[in-house]
Amino acid sequence: MNKIKKMITNPILPGFHPDPSICRAGEDYYIATSTFEWFPGVRIHHSRDLVHWRPIASPLTRVTQLNMEGNINSGGVWAPCLSYNNGVFYLIYTDVKSRVGAFKDTHNYLVTATDIEGPWSEPLYLNSSGFDPSLFHDEDGRKWLVNMIWDHRKGKNRFAGIVLQEYSVQEHKLIGPAVNIFKGTELGLTEAPHLYKHNDYYYLITAEGGTGYEHAVTAARSRTLQGPYEVDPVNPILTSYGRPDLALQKAGHGSLVETHTGEWYMAHLVGRPVHHKYCILGRETALQPCTWSEDGWLRLASGDRYPEVQVPAPMIQSHPFEPIAEMDDFDHFDHFDHFELRHDWNTLRIPPDSTWLSLTERPGYIRLHGMESMSSTHRQSMIARRLQALKCEAETCLEFAPDHPQQMAGLILYYDTQDYLYLRVTYHEEKGLCLGIIQSKYGVYDELLEDIPLELVSTLRLKVVVDQDRARFYYALNTDSSWNTAGEWVDITHLSDESPEYIRFTGTYIGLCVQDLGGTRKHADFDYFKYKETKHAAGVLENM
Repeated sequence: MNKIKKMITNPILPGFHPDPSICRAGEDYYIATSTFEWFPGVRIHHSRDLVHWRPIASPLTRVTQLNMEGNINSGGVWAPCLSYNNGVFYLIYTDVKSRVGAFKDTHNYLVTATDIEGPWSEPLYLNSSGFDPSLFHDEDGRKWLVNMIWDHRKGKNRFAGIVLQEYSVQEHKLIGPAVNIFKGTELGLTEAPHLYKHNDYYYLITAEGGTGYEHAVTAARSRTLQGPYEVDPVNPILTSYGRPDLALQKAGHGSLVETHTGEWYMAHLVGRPVHHKYCILGRETALQPCTWSEDGWLRLASGDRYPEVQVPAPMIQSHPFEPIAEMDDFDHFDHFDHFELRHDWNTLRIPPDSTWLSLTERPGYIRLHGMESMSSTHRQSMIARRLQALKCEAETCLEFAPDHPQQMAGLILYYDTQDYLYLRVTYHEEKGLCLGIIQSKYGVYDELLEDIPLELVSTLRLKVVVDQDRARFYYALNTDSSWNTAGEWVDITHLSDESPEYIRFTGTYIGLCVQDLGGTRKHADFDYFKYKETKHAAGVLENM
């Protein structure tokens, strides 16, 4: 029998998992990714072999660590940096409060933990001079923060370079001068800095070219920490730009790890477009093996600068995890009535708490009390999970008794307050209980289906089928096993970063939500949620 050759299939983290920061603690590997306005803050995945990954507990679970109520769309947590040094995990993150126009309010914080699954400390404030902060642990024990600096002034390069400042563990603050060590290259939009020490050089890895189709990874090096930094002569070292034929586009925002077997890999973000443009799934995380050239520069193991879908896995024993079950029956509470959502669920801007969400008021169901509208950046009653495949379906069973048109509940495809597609149950003055479809497309509200009267129905099953750039809803009454169509196929390309009006950074979610615009907090009960990928676009490939 031939030896099994393990391969990694990219993206390793499909769906909305941008801005990866990878680190190693012993023989365990972790990737932290941005979560923007979704709670809890920062998603962390764990692996033992770089092939199989599982989500674990997020670090920012308390409002004292991350208060995003009122945060703008695509604000919140940008580009975290996860590192490990002398038994301690360090997590640096940005909470973005404003980002449109000349100014950006970007507050940078540090939390620590001795266990990756917590508890994580209360945050230490660092600075607000820019975003994408990263912590570097030098060999002499000193620690240094780097971040891009934002210059709001007229006629200036707003991406003004990478600043370096020392962090004092004893004083719990930044000390000494902040020095601009790298102004960037002609690619522009220099951000996402990470520092590494290899042999006799400090290596500065940055992202350039913007977050779209010109995105790239730039490398520079210096024999001294504060520079000057020499740009890699073949820069950029990773990009998809100029190769529209590639399956993985937008490659950039790189982060490095050396395995315990001495192999090097770069984690980076990618996008998989439909119609050559629209990345419905958002920006995802991929891995590329790397080598060092004879003259000391980092190179992709493939020999070029382009991301590959299938790459060799490291020489590490395979370590798979149990897959996440397709069905969530919301039976997650203990004898002390403590509830906990599965790690694949997020809430929007606010944490899940008993004021609006309960798994115990009706055991075996999740009860959501209606709050604000889909346009709100404050308190929406929504739980949602990432759309992670271009072909999939999701299903739920709902009990809801609205008595006013301002009360709604149902199944939603959600990008942000401007863009969503919503199969909702509501009340109509003449039709009574009814079902319809709401769409917001680039902020323009529409109703795509004349409300269907439901008459006397105690339970209602709802389903959505996603087929790349389109989606279609279905419903079933009570225990009826047959599905009825609710409207026609709907184009969902507006549920992507590629808005014609404004830049944004998240990805599409599938979720459950309830609204009560009259403030009476009418509740809806959901019996289960089932998410099934009908065609897997990523995973593990093992060839004999």
